[in-house]
Amino acid sequence: MDFFSLKQNWWKNRQKASRTPEDSIFPTRETDFDQVRKNEKAYETVKRGTATVPLDKIKGSVGRYSDFDKQFRLKGAGSEERLTSLIQAMQEGRPIPPVSLYQIKDNFYIVDGHHRVTAARKLGQSHIQSKILELLPSNESVENRLYLEKIEFRDRVGIPKVIDFTEPGQSEYLLEQVTMHQSFLAEENREAVSLEEAGADWYRSIYLPLRTLIKNSGLLRSFPDRTMDDLYLYISTHQWQKRSEREYGIGVDELIPRDMEAFRRKMARSRPGEYPEMKRDITIFILVNVDGTQEQQLLDKLFALPEVVELHSVHGSIDLVIKATLSRDILASDAEVISQFTHSSLRRMKGVVSTQTLIPGLSLIKPQY
Repeated sequence: MDFFSLKQNWWKNRQKASRTPEDSIFPTRETDFDQVRKNEKAYETVKRGTATVPLDKIKGSVGRYSDFDKQFRLKGAGSEERLTSLIQAMQEGRPIPPVSLYQIKDNFYIVDGHHRVTAARKLGQSHIQSKILELLPSNESVENRLYLEKIEFRDRVGIPKVIDFTEPGQSEYLLEQVTMHQSFLAEENREAVSLEEAGADWYRSIYLPLRTLIKNSGLLRSFPDRTMDDLYLYISTHQWQKRSEREYGIGVDELIPRDMEAFRRKMARSRPGEYPEMKRDITIFILVNVDGTQEQQLLDKLFALPEVVELHSVHGSIDLVIKATLSRDILASDAEVISQFTHSSLRRMKGVVSTQTLIPGLSLIKPQY
C-alpha cells in the first residue's frame, strides 16, 4: 500500500474514531501491553530518563496482569498494609522513588511501582515521577510515521514537549523556523549557537507566545478536527515562511508581524497575561424594513441581541436602524461575519422584510463630556 493510501485510510479511521465509543476504537485493548507491543512492532528502545507522567496515561502493567486488579493493586495478603504505608509517606512529603514505565506512543505501562501509582491516584494526584523506557513503533502506518516524525523533531531540537500536528511532513516547517532563529541568534550574539540552544529559545520566545495567543482566541472551536499546533503551523508558516497574500484577515499583520524575530521582540515586551487578543471588532449599521404588524415584537427581539448596541425606529422609507458591534477572529473576513449575523440572527426573524448593511469607512466621533 502506498503512502497516500495509508494516509487516506488513517484519516478516515481518525474521523470515524472521533464519532465512535472508546471501546470500539481499539481492536486490541490498550491495557494489554504484550498485544499492543506486538501490534505496533515496538521493539527498539530509547531511554527517556526521568519525567512526570499523567496518571491517566498509565494504561496497564508489564508481565504481571493476573497479580493486579484494574486499579493496579496487588492481590493477596499484605497489599493493603503496604498501600496504606505508601499513602502516609506521600502525605508526609517523604521522598518516594520514581516508578518504572514502558512507553508505547502516548501510553505507559508499569514495570515497577504499582502500589505507588495506586497511592498517587487515591491521593488525587494527576502526575507521578517516572523512569521511562520508550519502545518505538515500527508497524507501517501513517499514524506511526506521524508519531515518529513528531518525537524526532522534539529530540533533534531539544524541546521539552512534542508539537502535536496532525498531518505528516509538517516538522520541516518547524525545523526551518528553528534554523532561521539559530542564524539570527548567531548573528546577534556574534558566536556559534547550537541547534538545541536555538530550539529551546524558539520554543520559549516564539512558539509558546503564539500558541498562547491562539489558545486565548478560542479559534480552535472553528476547527474541531485540528489541534492548537495545527493552527500554530498554519498561521506561522503563512506569516513567516510562505508570506501568503490574503484578501481578508489582514488584521493578523498588526498582531503577528511578517517577520518572526519582530514578533519575538514584540511578545518579549508583554507578560502572558497581557498578550493581545486575536480578535477584531466591526461596527456596522443595518437598515431594516419590517411588517408593521410585527414591529413592536421585533423591537424587543432585536434589542435583546448582544451584538446590537443601538436600535432606532425611524420615519421614511426605512423602518428601523440598527447599530451593531460584531467580533471576528483574525483569520475570518468581515463579510463572512457580517453575513452570518444578518442571515442567522436578523433575516430569520418573523416580520423582517428586508435588510441593507452599511459598513463605515471613515468615522468621526465627538467626545462625550
